[in-house]
Amino acid sequence: MLTQAVPFRLAGTGSCLPRQKIPSAHLDHLIGRDAGWTEETFHIATRHWADGDETSSSLGAEAARGALADAGWEADSLDVVIGACGVMEQPIPGTAALIHRRLGLGSSGIPAFDVNATCLSFLAALQTALFGFLAGRWRRALVVSADIASAALDFTAPEASAIFGDGAAAVALEADGPHRLAALRFATYSDGADACRLEAGGTRLRPHLDLEGFLARSRFAMDSRNTFKITARYFPDFLSSLLADAGVAAHSIHTVVPHQASAPALEHLKRSFPGGHDKTVDIFRHHGNQIATSLPTALHHAYRTGRLEPGSLSLLIGSSAGISLGGAVIRW
Repeated sequence: MLTQAVPFRLAGTGSCLPRQKIPSAHLDHLIGRDAGWTEETFHIATRHWADGDETSSSLGAEAARGALADAGWEADSLDVVIGACGVMEQPIPGTAALIHRRLGLGSSGIPAFDVNATCLSFLAALQTALFGFLAGRWRRALVVSADIASAALDFTAPEASAIFGDGAAAVALEADGPHRLAALRFATYSDGADACRLEAGGTRLRPHLDLEGFLARSRFAMDSRNTFKITARYFPDFLSSLLADAGVAAHSIHTVVPHQASAPALEHLKRSFPGGHDKTVDIFRHHGNQIATSLPTALHHAYRTGRLEPGSLSLLIGSSAGISLGGAVIRW
């Protein structure tokens, strides 16, 4: 829980989508459903999927270049690069180091590291950057999220595959600006840790001991009903506590910038606010759930379309595997 407002400046944003746009009609074929079923069921029309030559770090670096250009900064003026991916490009080294190299910083010594909280990784990295400003560690930070969900989708389970898209987004942040982080809160309810999982790729499953088992669990698995049930149970109290931390009422929020979890999750969120349907940045229909990239992509969209007006309040909000909730209140 944040106990004091943190000043900063959102100096620039950038985003990147893979070349390949996938219509829901293509998913109908992949999952063996009648034409139109995917869009009608999940309320998603298109999403982007990466080709083999498009990696998390290549997409992330492109988004980062956009944020740096928007800020008018050179990459070597940064004090830190923070990776905020839901799924790493590879276990070692982290994605932040790979993006760092693609930005031409390979011999710079500028620190680069990853922060992971699955779909809430961007919020966790934002917290890290702003608290680093507060401590006097850094003046300029680049936070980059990049995710390729399509690499691990199981099309025999439509609810765990049809809604996901790939992409990257980045923000350039500067200390002591006109913006204020008024509150930030995380909460984890790990009784639901099995509701969303990708089990292979870490240290528990060892391919040289059980290759068949390793491959069987290298696809993303999700119990969407249980995930939604647990999130909905804890969300009202979480939101109330977050707004109380910021000292604001729900009707005072001008813009809601959420993780694009699913169409039902976004609808539930919209109903939690007076005028929520107009206030909420909803890009799900043409982006899908981009894991950790969803939230900064929505923030990029809000920033570039003029929805973050000076003096206005925004709520950044989302949920993640774990199951965790996270949110921040920012005055622009």
